[in-house]
Amino acid sequence: MASCRGAAGLPAPESREPLPVARPETCEEASPGQSLQALIERAPDGSAVCLRPGVYPEHIRVDRGLTLWGPRDAVIRSDGTGTTVRAAGRGTRLLGFTIEGSGSRYDKMDSGLHIQGEEIEAQGLLIRRAVFGVNVERSRDVLMRGNVILGTGDAALGLRGDGIRFWEVTGARIEQNFVTGSRDLVIRYTKHTRIAGNTVTRGRYGLHLMYSSDVTLEDNRSLGNVVGTFIMYSRDVRYLRNLIAASSGAAGIGLGMKESGNVFVQGNVSLRNNIGLYLDTSPLQLGDSNSFRHNAFRLCNSGVIFHSSQRGNTFSENSFRDNLEQVRVEGGGDALGTHWEGNDFDDYAGFDFDGDGQGDVPYEIYSLSGDLQNRFPDLAFFRGSLALSLVDAVTHLFPLFKPRPVLIDKRPTLSRIDVEVPRAN
Repeated sequence: MASCRGAAGLPAPESREPLPVARPETCEEASPGQSLQALIERAPDGSAVCLRPGVYPEHIRVDRGLTLWGPRDAVIRSDGTGTTVRAAGRGTRLLGFTIEGSGSRYDKMDSGLHIQGEEIEAQGLLIRRAVFGVNVERSRDVLMRGNVILGTGDAALGLRGDGIRFWEVTGARIEQNFVTGSRDLVIRYTKHTRIAGNTVTRGRYGLHLMYSSDVTLEDNRSLGNVVGTFIMYSRDVRYLRNLIAASSGAAGIGLGMKESGNVFVQGNVSLRNNIGLYLDTSPLQLGDSNSFRHNAFRLCNSGVIFHSSQRGNTFSENSFRDNLEQVRVEGGGDALGTHWEGNDFDDYAGFDFDGDGQGDVPYEIYSLSGDLQNRFPDLAFFRGSLALSLVDAVTHLFPLFKPRPVLIDKRPTLSRIDVEVPRAN
């Protein structure tokens, strides 16, 4: 079993091959030089069109139950305008070939692939050099599996389109895709959706969930993005066994949550991020709660940051090791409204006389240095320094200077908690 304890390097794949997709047993052959769109329009419903290797320089639209298959060296290439391939209707299947390029209009969402329909599949595709890789809108039961999306990685982040964009979609499955050099993998106004086994690198947001509900994100890898995952204005989310590593930039957030409730976070590894977990007004609604269980926060500048005081969160059996600071509250306030129990803190200095594996004295954070950083943000430059460490040491020695507590875990564990590092699919 691989554990976070042994993860010294970052498993950051730079390339990935699309999943292979079998050729249909019977199909009509298409060759470069003939009109592929005309052949698609002549093909009967429920049939298949198979591409021979070569370049097809045209825009394609498939708007009914038809299978379009090709090998990797069958390339549908944009002329530099608009969207290259469109799938609509019901039952369309796009399998195996390459889509290259798109127009350059961000306002028109120029994409390599645009989907709008029901029961549409996109599997084993290579999509490269498109402003938006895949744009799915107002659709149901869409399957995206095993595709590779190579974005316009040389452009500034704000000038890139999204690698995968879902808007008003129900019942989607986004599985085992590899996205690099784009802006986000973003899901908005979407419900009853599974996002599993994807890898996103060198972008802005690895996974960006907004205004969505009943969504499962599991076994994904976000590597070297500005933000690993951000869950915003969403409910009933399951975030399971994901790896978030090397989030960089001014924020550098592993997992962020804003105004989101009933989120269950378990078995995730946050590694070498500036901020392992950032909570902003989550949960928002009374009666909602968020649960963080058996997650690992390793080698982060800050394990968890609360934006002001939060209520309705539970932290149990999590591991906080090798971070410059474990927990901090920004803007004043504390984390006492959060329930802490049985967490593993590597700076816990308590004891276990009764041998039950739990500390006999609470784990407490009294951070005068944190208070000072909130009042004087420039002091963040000295985070982890000897000077600020001495400030906190003085607060423990001389209660006169003791600030109010940030958090109290009444029963921290003395056993090391190891969390398996999610593997690439």
